[in-house]
Amino acid sequence: MIWREPGTRYRVPNIVERDHYRGGGLLVWAVIETNGRIDLYLFAGGSVTTVRYRYEILHPLVWPFVAVMGTDAIFMDDTAHPHTARLVRSYLVSEAIPQMAWLAISQDLNPLEHVWDMLKRRIAGRSVQPGTLHGLQQALLQEWA
Repeated sequence: MIWREPGTRYRVPNIVERDHYRGGGLLVWAVIETNGRIDLYLFAGGSVTTVRYRYEILHPLVWPFVAVMGTDAIFMDDTAHPHTARLVRSYLVSEAIPQMAWLAISQDLNPLEHVWDMLKRRIAGRSVQPGTLHGLQQALLQEWA
């Protein structure tokens, strides 16, 4: 939603430029913890469905991480549909992955949202902006490292 005064649609403060990289996009997933992070996971094409989230993220990345951390781990995601689907919830319960209760529309409380913002600013601050999806992917991986 956009909230603005009537008749101010084209005022400069109300316009945000976005580079859509020729219509494509990247879907990125990450883990941060108090002492570090793991590598970014870049989804190869398409949208993130519940099944993809379960089989590409939860089982190969989250489960081993929580297994190593033990009782100190609390898994925190947001309220995106793939995160709240029955398949995902039942997997988390069956694998005894402790999860933080999360309020809807509370992104400002999620520390990873601040990391995404910083990553976006670092990409935007580069002297040469990525012009392709591959370039964007490489820039994201470099900045994350």
